[in-house]
Amino acid sequence: MKHIFQKGTDTSRPTFLMLHGTGGTENDLLALAAKLDPAASVLSVRGNVVENGMSRFFKRIAEGVFDEEDLIFRTKELNEFLDEAAGKYGFDRNNIVAVGYSNGANIAASLLFHYMDALKGAILYHPMVPRRRIDLPDLSGKQVFIGAGKNDPICPPEESTDLKELLENAGATVELHWENSGHQLTGEEFAASRSWFEINIK
Repeated sequence: MKHIFQKGTDTSRPTFLMLHGTGGTENDLLALAAKLDPAASVLSVRGNVVENGMSRFFKRIAEGVFDEEDLIFRTKELNEFLDEAAGKYGFDRNNIVAVGYSNGANIAASLLFHYMDALKGAILYHPMVPRRRIDLPDLSGKQVFIGAGKNDPICPPEESTDLKELLENAGATVELHWENSGHQLTGEEFAASRSWFEINIK
């Protein structure tokens, strides 16, 4: 997978897995990682699917309707890539925190839904429930932040509350932060996620 790796100055910190939104690249969220924890290592990945010239992490059938078969395949592909990258770059495979926006948040949530040890935690900006009616792995000890907009036209509020409930039922500890905004990532939302990270992960 096309990616950027930046080794941090403190290898005891989590490695950030940065996952862009639809149409983004591996460069999009590097500035966010630096603001979250400038000492941390960063692995920023570009999605392998192209839709109308825009990079994504998995296919969709329509707006808000995921191609489940491709989602499962791409989630496995990303999880295996993390194994390879940890070996190549020498970071702790068990100390990865995903930071995803929109489509990137969805694939990060899918990692949690499918692989017990894929992530230590996750910051999910405007995610949807990746799959329903499946048994999640034991996520005890996992820390998750969900940022959501009350007026988000792409990600309805119930997607956020349902995702929180599903993750908590699997044992994860989840903080759901609301903004009176749409699908964009606001400064206030990012500040809340940074405070959460300082308390719960760092």
